Amino acid sequence: MANWTADSNEALHLSLVRAREDKEVLGDNESYENFHPTFTYPIYGEDEKIYGYNDLVIDLRFASGSLVQFLDIRYSAKLPSTSTLDDVRGTIEKFIPEGYYQDEDEFLARVEEDATSFRPLGKKVYSYTRAVPNSATKGKGAAVMPPEDDPDAVVYEVWHATWNTPGFREYHKRMQLFILLYIEAGSYINDEEDSWEFVVLFEKRKRRTTPAVETYHFAGYSSLYPFYCFPDKVRMRLSQFVIVPPYQHQGHGSALYNSIYQYVLTQPSMSELTVEDPAEAFEDLRDRNDLAMLLTHTAFAAEAFGTDSASHGGGRVVKTKSRGRGAGGEKGKLGPPPDRAWLERWRRDLKIAGRQFHRLVEMLIQMRLDPADARAARAYRLQVKERLYRFNYEVLVQLEDKERLEKLEETFQSVRDDYQRILAMVR
Repeated sequence: MANWTADSNEALHLSLVRAREDKEVLGDNESYENFHPTFTYPIYGEDEKIYGYNDLVIDLRFASGSLVQFLDIRYSAKLPSTSTLDDVRGTIEKFIPEGYYQDEDEFLARVEEDATSFRPLGKKVYSYTRAVPNSATKGKGAAVMPPEDDPDAVVYEVWHATWNTPGFREYHKRMQLFILLYIEAGSYINDEEDSWEFVVLFEKRKRRTTPAVETYHFAGYSSLYPFYCFPDKVRMRLSQFVIVPPYQHQGHGSALYNSIYQYVLTQPSMSELTVEDPAEAFEDLRDRNDLAMLLTHTAFAAEAFGTDSASHGGGRVVKTKSRGRGAGGEKGKLGPPPDRAWLERWRRDLKIAGRQFHRLVEMLIQMRLDPADARAARAYRLQVKERLYRFNYEVLVQLEDKERLEKLEETFQSVRDDYQRILAMVR
């Protein structure tokens, strides 16, 4: 029986197909075809197994920009039709739009056509650059940001769209499959809800022989939903977030997240950015970028750390020599304990959700806490435990006093260790 059972994650082959001329400019380490999903259980069941075929290949290709699809099912042998034989094509067809290509030549002709005619939908809200990927820069792309007019630059653009953007509803139907394939417990959103907003990340690449021709290639996207926030604003919730595998581990997730944050900052109607049930990896990404933002925010850092410390672009805060006469400089607002009214003012200005902002503040305090300062250490410990108590109140209130104190201390130590792990990423 094992010979007739395929792992659906291995059987499904995904490709973002580029036109011939667009492939000519790719570096040695660039590959956008023949990669696999992380999850297929939303499509082929919890076991992620497909029964009834030998050497099964589910070949699903997308035009790299327009995401027009081609689907081909291949196998070396197939069992006679029985009730236990899985319907490979019929099952995946439920999750992709109708009208996909089945003829390879027709699909490749469409790829060539769309390469020069496709343009992102909506409004450009953010852009950044990376050096052309090759053997010398692979793994260093996030740190190398040449100007856009540099011949060795690759430009990335983030475009904002809604259901009212002409053509976007159809485009979303083609890209939403990546949510199922790369987000655990991911599901399709209800496209009958009008309030959804989207930010889509594209690579913009020049052709070698005709540099004036620029083509766009899909790299990932995020879906956002606004909720009413009393009295007259909305709270923007980041709901889904995906970077497709060929673009992962190159800093594009951070860039897309930062583009969303900057977009929220520019909207007077939005009070803050929140995240819906973040996975651990995304929570780390969010923490790293939020911390880096705070550490390089000149006004915030000056007030937070006072005159006896300085914020540097690298994300490290260090003590400096005190200025003037007497003992040291002015104490910063972070304390500990921190100035609560000051914290709330900055939280509102920076549009960061309450729990996230207070976690970030705790990390910043821990980063520069003097272990020899018993008073400050105690104030910090009580600050963190107070937040943890409020957050876990329904569980902790059911415990006896001694057990509650032990559980709070245990949780505090765990949180402190995790903060150290996160801080190590931004130093």
